Amino acid sequence: MMKQNKVYRLALVGLFAALSYVVFTFLQVKISLPGGDATSIHLGNAVVVLGALLLGGPLGGLAGAIGMSIGDLLDPIYIVYVPKTFILKLCIGLISGGVAHGLGKINRQTDQKKIFGWALAAAIAGLAFNVVFDPLLGYYYKLLILGKPAADLTLAWNIGATSINAVISTVVSVLVYTLLRPALTKAGVMRQIWGDKFAA
Repeated sequence: MMKQNKVYRLALVGLFAALSYVVFTFLQVKISLPGGDATSIHLGNAVVVLGALLLGGPLGGLAGAIGMSIGDLLDPIYIVYVPKTFILKLCIGLISGGVAHGLGKINRQTDQKKIFGWALAAAIAGLAFNVVFDPLLGYYYKLLILGKPAADLTLAWNIGATSINAVISTVVSVLVYTLLRPALTKAGVMRQIWGDKFAA
């Protein structure tokens, strides 16, 4: 049973990696910036948080990091940001998952208000981290590693886009999770993922 759970979870990591790639790549509004750079409004981070809520922080974060890094890798503008993307998306998942599963024990909760509350707290924690560290890390990455003089010019745009993404991704990830969880529980999927750790 334990081996079956691991295979099941691994398959779901692949599914969430693919989903984060598709959502980030094809459902984004790209904004061109000075110096040939760009930022975007997208829902990729919502998939990372959703993955962390359903699969746990390490697996959800890894899935999002893989999927969105592939998205960067296949984009001529974003290709240079692959390492930054991988680290940040993994951290979003680890933080969101840590709050939901480590602090909130969300898999043990049966009260819908508590489930919603912990899902919301988890999304806010992971995405608040991203609002601070995505523009900050992006600024120094551009300045020190890429040597881009346009780092100062793009900082405000990156802060704005990251903040908008955080708000949208918080709403979408929490809404989708609270709607999906009862259906996945009824279908036995949550028990397949978590085994005895899922008691709801």
